[in-house]
Amino acid sequence: MSSSEQLFARAFQLIPGGVNSPVRAFRSVGGAPFFVKSAHGATLTTADDRTLIDFVCTWGPAIHGHNHPAIKAAIAAALENGTSFGTPNPYEVEMAELIVKFIPSIKKVRMTSSGTEATMSAIRLARGFTKRDKIIKFSGCYHGHSDSLLIKAGSGALTHGHPDSAGIPASFARETVVLPYNDRAALEAAFAANPGQIACVIIEAYCGNVGFIMPDAGYLAFLREITAKHGALLIFDEVMTGFRIARGGVQEREGITPDLTCLGKIIGGGLPVGAFGGRADVMDYLAPLGPVYQAGTLSGNPLAMAAGIASLRMLENRHVYATLDTLGSQLRDAVVVAAKARGIPVQVPQCGSMFSIFFTDTPVRDYDTALKGDAKRFTKFFHACLASGVYLAPSAYEAGFISTAHNGEAIDRACEVMADAIKAL
Repeated sequence: MSSSEQLFARAFQLIPGGVNSPVRAFRSVGGAPFFVKSAHGATLTTADDRTLIDFVCTWGPAIHGHNHPAIKAAIAAALENGTSFGTPNPYEVEMAELIVKFIPSIKKVRMTSSGTEATMSAIRLARGFTKRDKIIKFSGCYHGHSDSLLIKAGSGALTHGHPDSAGIPASFARETVVLPYNDRAALEAAFAANPGQIACVIIEAYCGNVGFIMPDAGYLAFLREITAKHGALLIFDEVMTGFRIARGGVQEREGITPDLTCLGKIIGGGLPVGAFGGRADVMDYLAPLGPVYQAGTLSGNPLAMAAGIASLRMLENRHVYATLDTLGSQLRDAVVVAAKARGIPVQVPQCGSMFSIFFTDTPVRDYDTALKGDAKRFTKFFHACLASGVYLAPSAYEAGFISTAHNGEAIDRACEVMADAIKAL
């Protein structure tokens, strides 16, 4: 029995499913998960001493690769002064200044300890500010596991075939209107059917939790117009895309100004973190200034803030995004060319350092078309890549991520492996 198998057997006795986040269990692709003992640059080292080129990147945060020396140094320096204070600390102020500088729609920001906390709090804030109860979300968009948002979710919920979680009261679900992504008519109908009742629309502007899916041309602008028309707040969930698609996220790339934005992942440099921010008048509804309560013991933790600041500072170099765009295009082209040569239908939506691989001849633009992908073929592709040292997300319905550390030998080798895996299909 391998070291990973031994660890999984021990974990399975003590941790539900043997994992602390469901998609890690490999249930979607079969087999047992491997355990990682270290990571550096573009690679993971497993408990069995295998080296894998990693395109999960801790599900997004590792935009500079794993174990980056600048981030390690920042954490070490902060650690010298303590791990947590329970009081405001200087790092929080610097982080807020950087976020406001990079994302112009954010005038004020509140730190949390996870993306789930950020989206949950932003929803509560929107309801408190508008004095309305209903919210709109989109099929396949995952905004964390809070009750109001785990309705027709993506990510692990979709991977395991249970888009709706048990344990959510029907009364909660009734306040969440779920619509198809990229469907203008559905939005118009929803607002018409619920006049003066919609507090907000929350969206992954570029979907990352049902695979990577981009909006139709003009769709986000339409979303901005219709929410403003009906007095609802527009919330961009940029936990994945913030600082990754562009320094200012999707909203910079698309030229859209949401009312609120949710962030996470990259702003923690690999440590647990989240944040939400936006219009000053809306944010001032938060306690202690306003009536909407939100709190967190470890929010603004000095270690997470130090790591995140180091990560964001490196993104001030605009060449980072040009490099990531090139790497993403290289990977996409390698898969598409190999599939075309074998007559295998494939869609590889990609923007910058995010991508997905769907085995289908139908362009993927929403939840339903994502499900048209051949998940069994993806499973074969996944295991062929893993056997040759390339690790993709263990699900047909998750986005992949690229880091600057993939530049050079790692991306070249990965493209070869993926092309060979396509041929093996």
